[in-house]
Amino acid sequence: MAMMKAVQVSKVGGADALRYTDVPRPDPGADQVLVHVRAIGVNYVDVYYREGTYPAALPLTLGQEGAGVIVEVGEGVSGFQVGDNVAWCMYLGAYAEYAVVPEAHLVHVPSNISWQQAAAVLLQGMTAHYLTADTFPLEKGDLALIHAGAGGVGLLLTQMAVQKGAHVITTVSTDEKAALSRSMGAQDVILYSHQDFEAEVKAITGGRGVDVVYDSVGRSTFEQSLRCLRPRGMMVLYGASSGAVPPVDPIHLSLMGSLFLTRPSLSHYTLTRPELHARSGEVFEGLARGTLLLHMQHTYPLSQAAKAHEELQARRTSGKIILLP
Repeated sequence: MAMMKAVQVSKVGGADALRYTDVPRPDPGADQVLVHVRAIGVNYVDVYYREGTYPAALPLTLGQEGAGVIVEVGEGVSGFQVGDNVAWCMYLGAYAEYAVVPEAHLVHVPSNISWQQAAAVLLQGMTAHYLTADTFPLEKGDLALIHAGAGGVGLLLTQMAVQKGAHVITTVSTDEKAALSRSMGAQDVILYSHQDFEAEVKAITGGRGVDVVYDSVGRSTFEQSLRCLRPRGMMVLYGASSGAVPPVDPIHLSLMGSLFLTRPSLSHYTLTRPELHARSGEVFEGLARGTLLLHMQHTYPLSQAAKAHEELQARRTSGKIILLP
């Protein structure tokens, strides 16, 4: 039996629950391919699975985003062949040297995009794309508040919002992250570690409030974020890095200005193959043309996945974290 290295969780918990171990190399089934993984994207959803927030059968190989080359094709696969460079997201098992991936989750990686770039941009780039193009379709002159502005999604989200003509306000924790956020086009940057972001937003907007808040932080920012919105503004809660948001009474949204609240997921914005191809294609095209810039300064060997998780949760990173098998 062929073996491979993988990072698994046998018992949910902290970063020390991650185990770099030998496991059997999987075989592709019908409508699946076997990918030799060359780069792995780390996302906060990996933490949710590791901690048990998202329940899954154990032992579990983490990771929902990767890129590599197909080395074996299962029965029924028609759009891919051995030797193709591919990437995928929203399917578990990427923290490994080899991964079995359903054809429905795969996209071809253009020749001018590297494996590391593909693994860095696919999930977070498509997330930023649907948030700005569909969840709240930004238009010129819109005011947008983006939390975690120096994070992987935050940096891509800022660029896409600015390109649509929006005025972007971000929140970050350090001066270094503030400079990075500004370099991606943010017009106003708030150091939430030293400033009250609600008061700053009110000052920046002359008391009007913003049209939309893109919030991946959750519990620690949610209530104040609602107060940052103009009447009939939209709260887009797409993550919960600080913890889950408590239940919300709908009357609360009415009293605060007939606000809209949505909790979107990328899976619902890539429901069909044409939609997945179109959204990933636009992200790859922006990357190839240089209109979408990646920040990838945090790369770890797969064996140090636990350290990568620790750095991510401590907010000591900016941009995208990549693991290399």
